Amino acid sequence: MKSEVFSRAALAALIAGSLALGGCNYVRKKKPELAYEERPVEALYQEGAVRLDRRQWEAAVIYFREVERQHPYSEWSRRAILMTAYAHYEANQYDEAIAAADRFIQLYPGNPSTPYAYYLKAQSYFERIVDVGRDQSSTLQALAALREVQQRYPTSDYASDARLKVDMVNDQLAGKEMTIGRYYLRTGQPIAAMGRFKAVIDRHQTTSHVQEALYRMVEASITLGLFDEAKRNAAVLGANYPGGGWYAGAYKLMTSRGLRPAVVPEGERRGILDRLRPG
Repeated sequence: MKSEVFSRAALAALIAGSLALGGCNYVRKKKPELAYEERPVEALYQEGAVRLDRRQWEAAVIYFREVERQHPYSEWSRRAILMTAYAHYEANQYDEAIAAADRFIQLYPGNPSTPYAYYLKAQSYFERIVDVGRDQSSTLQALAALREVQQRYPTSDYASDARLKVDMVNDQLAGKEMTIGRYYLRTGQPIAAMGRFKAVIDRHQTTSHVQEALYRMVEASITLGLFDEAKRNAAVLGANYPGGGWYAGAYKLMTSRGLRPAVVPEGERRGILDRLRPG
């Protein structure tokens, strides 16, 4: 099922409350074609809308394409392109949804519905994000598309939803870095592991993975004999997350080696992670 936020946005942008749309799973089949029969554009469009209401995504696409074919320069054709994109999205046909949204954006860059086309494109990328153990190209595409929505339409409802999803995408990317870093650490490659953990600290400071990344930096630094580096990362961990289990683990690890974390003055604790950012 598609998110409630997305369904509400779709209703407002696509059909202004005339239909109640939902989502379902879809199995792709060979696309049939309508036999050409000239008919009123309103009738064709309404048939497509009825199919959407019934969650018959493939049939809806056929009718909306027929609107474009028979009435290519009409207002109905413009609407049909966006409805086609939406039907593809609901059918989990994300490549087709992105292509249709891009076509709308190119043809109607200043249209009031164009923000929705950008959002639909971003949502299609977002829906394709896979687990952290796999290639993250879709994750990066989703991040770029969601940020484009934010930048182009910062005060829109779409931007508000995009901001939430950007946080989720960043968490996904940080999780990928952590997975690779842990692998390097397990296989005796602490320098490579530190590069991954540092990327989480530098680029994904608002995610749930930062505490563990700092702990793993301590662990890798001790393995390499970089005790000052270990103390510094343990201090940052303690200053920002003093009550967390990862700091307790870092403290125990260091004291077992006769080390103690450096002390960060109280006045310097706030924002310390931000000061670690490069440049």
